Amino acid sequence: MSNKIRVGVLGVYRGGSMMKYCNIADNAELVAICDKWEEGLERKKKELNNENITYYTNFEDFIKHDMDAVVLANYANEHAPFAIKCLKAGKHVFSEVLPVQTMKEAVELIEAVEETGLIYAYGENYCYMPAPYEMRKLYREGKIGEFEYGEGEYVHNCEPIWHKITYGDRNHWRNHMYANFYCTHSIGPLVHITGLRPVKVTGFESGMNERKLRNGSYSGLFGIEMIEMENGGIVKSIHGDLYRDSIWYTVYGSKGRMESAREDAKLEDVKTIYVHCDESSGAYNTKKLETYKPVMGAEGKDSSFGHGGSDFYSMYHFIEKIKGNPDADTIDVYEALDMFLPGMFAYRSVMAGGIPMEIPNLRDQAVRELWRNDTACTDPKVAGDMLLPVYSKGNVDIPEEVYDRVKEKWHQHLEQTAKK
Repeated sequence: MSNKIRVGVLGVYRGGSMMKYCNIADNAELVAICDKWEEGLERKKKELNNENITYYTNFEDFIKHDMDAVVLANYANEHAPFAIKCLKAGKHVFSEVLPVQTMKEAVELIEAVEETGLIYAYGENYCYMPAPYEMRKLYREGKIGEFEYGEGEYVHNCEPIWHKITYGDRNHWRNHMYANFYCTHSIGPLVHITGLRPVKVTGFESGMNERKLRNGSYSGLFGIEMIEMENGGIVKSIHGDLYRDSIWYTVYGSKGRMESAREDAKLEDVKTIYVHCDESSGAYNTKKLETYKPVMGAEGKDSSFGHGGSDFYSMYHFIEKIKGNPDADTIDVYEALDMFLPGMFAYRSVMAGGIPMEIPNLRDQAVRELWRNDTACTDPKVAGDMLLPVYSKGNVDIPEEVYDRVKEKWHQHLEQTAKK
């Protein structure tokens, strides 16, 4: 009898990395795949060439499959409803970013996890990149003392791939996400490093530019969150579509500083770490700068996985958590919301003229009741009469020919890949 965890994946595009993990892992096996995109399913079926995998176009049929866990790699604004259905069907859940899009979903997701007692793991893979993961280890050992200040950057100019990720669909979630929405790649690692809860946030939204409009996106170019943590420390988070990419983290403590390398330093950025700290607070300049590449433990296996190899480790820990490994390091539903709610409330701050916003602690049942019916978001199918503008200064008009052009690029891409 196999002791592998049987995994189903919803979403053939982003889910490809999780499928790959199951195909090489000793602790998991891929048994089912679901996607409404039939052509994509057929391509994946041909690629994998595995008769032991069952393919579905209907989620309700998929969820009945004999499996232990489901990976949600569907649209980022639709994870929570599917996660709740999976949990109630007795399946452990690995959710890609983001965890929810409304406070109502946040309350319902927490309660589904609590009621079922099943594993919910948030797939914030940037937490498992070598540098931030090593920073977590060092911080928990007391290497730099008490957290005082940190910065996280996730800057990604998506224009070259916009046709591959939005398909020329005017209503695609990426075209309708507000500037502070996709925030957990920058905030998440700092929350995971320190273990601290964010309690207050002030948000900033950049202006809109031609680069966004010619791709069909309605939002500001980037968002910034200035976050107060429960110990009084401050986090600055920036994410969005500035022209040059950057993934970078720094953490200041009472005994020093540690950070990842900058991309332009050509030191493999998230695979290299700098640590500059003292033996104790006040013992200034007693230690020299250390520079090294952290060892993650599965070198070789992780090298072909995206996002600095972190796609491998986020799945590994999820599967090990299900198997009962006490050392499995997963991001639970409470921490997932600690990573996301600062972005949600940063945008509320923006719309309120930049005033600070308290971040609800949904671990508290009484606090949940205050937000149970809050559906505010930019998705008209979900928001009802609480619909938010995608851009705080008001939604703009984008002509249909923009989406026609993006759609044509998408079809050309499909034709080119079909020939390979």
